[in-house]
Amino acid sequence: MMKHLAGYLLTACILFFEELCVKDHVEKHFQTGDNRQTLRGLLVLRKYHNQGAFLNAGSSRQKIVASISAALTAMVAVLLYKLAGTGGLRLCKAGLALLLGGGLSNTCDRLRRGYVVDYMSLRTGIGRIDNIVFNMADLYIMIGAVLALIGSDR
Repeated sequence: MMKHLAGYLLTACILFFEELCVKDHVEKHFQTGDNRQTLRGLLVLRKYHNQGAFLNAGSSRQKIVASISAALTAMVAVLLYKLAGTGGLRLCKAGLALLLGGGLSNTCDRLRRGYVVDYMSLRTGIGRIDNIVFNMADLYIMIGAVLALIGSDR
């Protein structure tokens, strides 16, 4: 079982440490209010401290948000461990690995910094979308959830 689990845990760890490095870089080298455009202006890099969960939800209850984040991340880890020895469900397990890596990154931020470092926005010309600031961990969580759901076979 450990042989099967190792690849998924390695994936989660790589994603976690990649995000840790990127977020530390953003914290050190970006000022709040900086807007650096890339990809022909489609992607905007900027520093934002998200005090809550998605779209800053629960920002006035940071400890509760951090507790929920930690609990959900632990649940994903347990589920991945339970499924690791089973045959099949590879897409589901890959999705859980992405969820785990992204969840660990954002949970670590909440516990270590008291906020999540977000650093990307899309420039679409639609104000509501352009104002959303996110990080790669958020993408890992979203993609991981979709993959886990599609790959669950049920």
